[in-house]
Amino acid sequence: MNSTKLIIYTDGGARGNPGPAGIGVVIYNHQKEILGQYKKFLGVATNNQAEYQAVVLALEKAQELGGEEIDFFLDSELVVGQLSQTMKVKNKELAKIFVKIWNLALGFKRIKYHHVPREENKLADKLVNQAIDQKQE
Repeated sequence: MNSTKLIIYTDGGARGNPGPAGIGVVIYNHQKEILGQYKKFLGVATNNQAEYQAVVLALEKAQELGGEEIDFFLDSELVVGQLSQTMKVKNKELAKIFVKIWNLALGFKRIKYHHVPREENKLADKLVNQAIDQKQE
């Protein structure tokens, strides 16, 4: 599978902030066909840590799919701002994950981060909730 241009929706959330947390990732090709859906339970984390971890997972999966150019869509303005480098990362835990994302991003030709309203990120959000629910049963 040679998908060079990928469209990725990610979401992360924690119940309690910090609390039980999960992430969701949906990867599409440029024709908007779903190439993969991923979810993962993180244990205890903050909302922002979960949002960041979702981007890490997405970049790892994008590498496996042979992605070269990525358009990310997230409903967290903070994370989009920090990853686009228009906002500073002040939290030490987030800074560690930011470095991991930065290093993973070096393997791609182009990455752009876009903010979308929560309503446009329903599938990734659903995966987050499934990840948390399945681990909490």
